[in-house]
Amino acid sequence: MHALPPLDRRRAASLFGDETGAATAEYAITTMAAVAFAGLLVVIMRSDEVRGILTDLVRRALTVA
Repeated sequence: MHALPPLDRRRAASLFGDETGAATAEYAITTMAAVAFAGLLVVIMRSDEVRGILTDLVRRALTVA
């Protein structure tokens, strides 16, 4: 078995210095989180109880008293 070469500053910079694609990966993770949150909101909004609360809230806001 071969031993791994020591990880000095120069070798670490050559291995981990390139951040190509890092922004793309961050956008992908953020997009997946947004889609998951939107899915959760869809499930919540389909609930009759939540729909009734929101409808009542809108009616109160539009009622002139």
